[in-house]
Amino acid sequence: MLKKISFLFLVVIVFVSCETKIQTDNIVTTDIDNFWTAYDKIQTTKDSVQQMKYLKELFLDKGTTGLKAIMQVRRYKPSEYLEAINNYPKFWKSIRENTNSVHEYAEDIQGGIDNFKKIYPDFKPAKVFFEIGVFRTGGTALDSLVLIGSEIAMTDETVHTDELPQKLNNVKNLAKLNPVKDLAFLNVHEYVHTQQNVSWAYDLLSQSVFEGSAEFIAEIATEKPSINTAIGYGIENDEKVKSKFEKEMFVQSVYNWIWNNTNNEFNTRDLGYYIGYAIVKKHYNKATDKEKAIKEIIELDYTKPEVIEAFVESTAYFSKPLQYYKNEYEKNRPTVIGIEGLKNGSQNVSTSTTQFKVLFSNEMDQRFKSTGYGSLGADHCPQTISADFSQDGKSILYTIKKLKPNTEYEMVINFGYRTKRFFPLKPYTIKFKTAK
Repeated sequence: MLKKISFLFLVVIVFVSCETKIQTDNIVTTDIDNFWTAYDKIQTTKDSVQQMKYLKELFLDKGTTGLKAIMQVRRYKPSEYLEAINNYPKFWKSIRENTNSVHEYAEDIQGGIDNFKKIYPDFKPAKVFFEIGVFRTGGTALDSLVLIGSEIAMTDETVHTDELPQKLNNVKNLAKLNPVKDLAFLNVHEYVHTQQNVSWAYDLLSQSVFEGSAEFIAEIATEKPSINTAIGYGIENDEKVKSKFEKEMFVQSVYNWIWNNTNNEFNTRDLGYYIGYAIVKKHYNKATDKEKAIKEIIELDYTKPEVIEAFVESTAYFSKPLQYYKNEYEKNRPTVIGIEGLKNGSQNVSTSTTQFKVLFSNEMDQRFKSTGYGSLGADHCPQTISADFSQDGKSILYTIKKLKPNTEYEMVINFGYRTKRFFPLKPYTIKFKTAK
C-alpha cells in the first residue's frame, strides 16, 4: 500500500512539473535573475569601474536573445543601468519581490496567449522574455519576440517611485494602476505586434491604428478592459480628442500622440492608442463575421499607406473624408520662403561664399535639422560646417566649406525640418553654379 501511495505521489509530482513546464515553456525570465545577481554585487562597492565589471559579467554578458533585443530596440546603454541602480535604491528594493514572483503569473499569461490563438487561428508562435530595462518601455516586440520591461510592467502601488525624476512621471502614474495585475493583457498586446507585418508605420494615423489594434485585440482575447488611461479618457472625450487628431493625423512623427508625456492639453499620454482603438473597434462592431474582422485588423499591411487609409475610411470614424484632412495637412506644412547670402539658381556664385541663410514661413522646432543632397549626388552637395537656428526659429544660417570654381552644386532643405506641432517642411532644393 505504501508503495502504491509513493508511486501515485511521484506521478502527481511529475504531472505538476510537466504542467508547469508547458505553461512556462515560452516564457523566459533568466535575465531577471541575472540582473539581481549583478545588482547585489554592485551594492558591495562604490567603485564605478568595478560596478560596471559586475554589471557586464553577471548580467549583460549572460543576456538572452530577449535582453539583446530590448537593448537594441530601446537603445539602452550599460551606463544607464548603473545610473538607475545607483540613483533609485528605494525603487529597486521595493520592486524586487514583484519581479521575482513573475512565475506566479505564468498561467494567466499563457491563458491570455491561448485565448488569442482561439480568436486568431493563423497565430504564429512567439517567445516572451521578461527583462529589466531602464524605463523606456513596459512592453515592446521585435520579430517573434515579446519583450516585457519588468521595471515598468511589474510595478504596483507598493513600489516606491518618489525618487524617479519628472521625466518618468509616466512610470509613477502607471504604478498607481497596479499594472503587474494585467501582465496577461500586456503580453497579448505585444503578441499581436509579433503577428503584424511591420513594427513602424508610415505616419501618425497608421501608427495609431497599429497600436490601437493590439490594444483592442487584447481586450477581446482577455475579456478585460484596457487599463491604459488613454483609452478611458478617449472614450469619455472622443469628439474633443478626435477633433485635435484630425489636424495632425498625417504628420510623420508620433510624439505628440504616442509614447509622449502628459504635458499636453489633455493631460493624458498615448492618445494615439485610443484613436486607433476606436477605429478598429468600429470595424469589428460593424462586421457580421467577427473572426474575419479580427484577421483583417491583425493583417493590415502597414507598408502601404493607401491600405490603411482605405481601412480607416471604411469605418467612417472621422467626420470628413480623409482627403479633406490630407489637403488641410498640406496647407499647414511650412515652406522655405527665401534665401539670404546666396541666389538660388545663380550661375555665377562667388567661391568666397561661406555662409547663407534659409528663411522659413513658420517657427521651426530647433531640435531637428535635415539636409540632403540632390539629383547631382553627394559630390555636388556643399559641405556643411554648421547650421545654426536664429533665436526665433524662423531661419537657419548655414556655414559651408570653400566652394570649387566652375562647379554645379545642389542641396535639399528636407522634410526633417518641422514645426513644433511636427508638421514637416515641404522640401526645397537649392541649386547654383560657381564662377570660373
